[in-house]
Amino acid sequence: MTINTDLDTQSIDTERLGLEMYNLIAELYPICRSITGDGVRKSLQIIQNHIPLKIHEVPTDTPVFDWTVPKEWNIRDAYIKDETGKKIVDFQKSNLHVLNYSIPIHKKMPLSELKEHLFSMPDRPDWIPYRTSYYKEMWGFCLTDRTLQSLPDGDYEVYIDSSLEQGSLTYGELFLPGQTTDEVLLCCHSCHPSLCNDNLSGISLVTFLAKHLSQQSLRYSYRFLFMPGTIGSITWLSLNESQVSSIKHGLTVSNVGDSGHLAYKKSRRGNADIDRVVHHILKSSAQEYTISDFSPYGYDERQFCSPGFNLPVGSLTRSQFGTYPEYHTSADNLDFVQIPALGNSFETYLNVIDVLENNQSYLNTNPKCEPQLGKRGLYSTMGGKQTTPDDRMAMLWVLNLSDGEHTLLDIAERADLNFSTIKNAVSNLINSGLLEVCSRSVDKPVPVRSR
Repeated sequence: MTINTDLDTQSIDTERLGLEMYNLIAELYPICRSITGDGVRKSLQIIQNHIPLKIHEVPTDTPVFDWTVPKEWNIRDAYIKDETGKKIVDFQKSNLHVLNYSIPIHKKMPLSELKEHLFSMPDRPDWIPYRTSYYKEMWGFCLTDRTLQSLPDGDYEVYIDSSLEQGSLTYGELFLPGQTTDEVLLCCHSCHPSLCNDNLSGISLVTFLAKHLSQQSLRYSYRFLFMPGTIGSITWLSLNESQVSSIKHGLTVSNVGDSGHLAYKKSRRGNADIDRVVHHILKSSAQEYTISDFSPYGYDERQFCSPGFNLPVGSLTRSQFGTYPEYHTSADNLDFVQIPALGNSFETYLNVIDVLENNQSYLNTNPKCEPQLGKRGLYSTMGGKQTTPDDRMAMLWVLNLSDGEHTLLDIAERADLNFSTIKNAVSNLINSGLLEVCSRSVDKPVPVRSR
């Protein structure tokens, strides 16, 4: 019996894939998204050109635990004009110019009154900040501090053509059935407007990961969610509470396109398999990385890891939220995300999935003393060498610990070898009849849900 899944992680053209991911980011970049509205729908429809995403609509006022699905927000235009009729702030030039979820307004007012509704960044005078007011009805504009400081006294025309009314919350979902109903969850937030790293990079990575995995034979089932931050995951959990026990591993995906090093935030459990697997992949990568403990602040992992669910969901990013100056500003643009970083992030995620797919227990079929590997062509016939290559040591470790009690990840950690090296040793030993899958570690194929 062979290992269940071979994702062929070594043959991925990360440069080509990074470019494809970047092109999707560029296509989505101009769209004004929010936690609801047509911008989200348009974005998900573009993603449907790559994967068969199912789009769900949850009506306004639907109760979801302690929250309620909010009114739907849409915007068509917005500007501020000075007394000469010149637009000094124009939504058509950057959708970050409007406080996200602003209510409609059209009136003239003096600068002193207008300033109460203006947001800028004095420490970054040429950047536009990203600000929101989802759950308090108000209006506002975001602009560079340089523009703000240059405004003369006088009257200004303020115009926001938006609507806030009954509608729905929109999210996208793709379910890929595997050999078992046990699931791996991959979730990204789809609500941010023209911000490339946070989180068009996450949307793009999840899209192309789903596209790649849809062509594979998989042990686990995979669920991909494209949802607005916070309220989206709360809504999904509320509507799908009866099936969340199927989620055995999960990651929230964001900030995966910048040039910073990889970073992982553990699940609330702290020692879940996903925590161990990501740590192993990062440690084996020969790249700089950081690992932090769980905190109830961040992205949607905090909803999946809330005490009522406590799911094994971590967060794998590059630069973590709020740790880089460009975060939630107009500087998080197409120049900020890097094609090599996108490709590297994809490769890292695929390596994590490769471990999840192949992390099983095996039995040594010749457990009494070491089998003679040389006569099977698995070992050099010349003895006495001072060093032993990793592939030979991997075979010895696999044979020694394949007692049905240790998984391949256990062996890789114990031997301090890459999982891929251990996996290759397993293939060789199976082909030589020295190893077999431990039956109690194999998930028996059962009918899967089609949703």
